[in-house]
Amino acid sequence: MAGESNKTRNVSPHKLELLITVVPRKKSSYYIDLIQSFDTNLQISVPAQGTADREILHYLGLTDIDKTAIFSVVREDQLEELTETLEQKFHSIKNGDGIAAAIPLTSMIGTLLFGFLSNDRRAVREEKTHG
Repeated sequence: MAGESNKTRNVSPHKLELLITVVPRKKSSYYIDLIQSFDTNLQISVPAQGTADREILHYLGLTDIDKTAIFSVVREDQLEELTETLEQKFHSIKNGDGIAAAIPLTSMIGTLLFGFLSNDRRAVREEKTHG
């Protein structure tokens, strides 16, 4: 690999996605831990609130409008299993309903950052030996 430029070096075959998960605030720690178990190195959680009218929520039996939005960077190869697990948990945990969507990340600056976000220790080591 000597003489090979950083632009042509393929660090990892794994693409990254931004997973956005909205869950009840009382269950947020559980979901953060669950997502973390899928080799997720970066998660940011922020308080959120549902936007539906309280009268409609009451009619539907949904009174908890306090939510947490969890932003997680996830490897593409982990995404299908993770979303299937989340869907199963949304249906099986009492008051644990949620929603999740993923957005592909199309570019990133720096192999060291990519290595951290993809939880690929080889990329971090390779950058240190070439950098």
